[in-house]
Amino acid sequence: MPLESAGQFSGNMVVSMRPIPASQVTKAVQVTSRVPSVHGAPIQIGHPEEIGITHLDSPDFGDAVTIKEGEIPVFWACGVTPQAVVMNTMPHLAITHAPGHMLVTDLANRELII
Repeated sequence: MPLESAGQFSGNMVVSMRPIPASQVTKAVQVTSRVPSVHGAPIQIGHPEEIGITHLDSPDFGDAVTIKEGEIPVFWACGVTPQAVVMNTMPHLAITHAPGHMLVTDLANRELII
């Protein structure tokens, strides 16, 4: 999904997908929507084609995830989005994190929950 450009920076949103048992999707939305500063609520539930994903078995980043019977694919905005924007924009210098090596801060979880 195209992002709104910010100056020279432009690109597409990267998402993380997790298969969630259908009975737990509502709870996953409730829990994650309380932390909008840390991914927040899902951006899409159950219909990857609505966000431009046509093949769940061949992701642009990371490994494919198996979706078992009774599970629904749930998609969250991903912290790899800045890397995708950097690769698209090619600035002279960029400091960011790598997949699997996340940014660490001194913020407590309680400061992130609304």
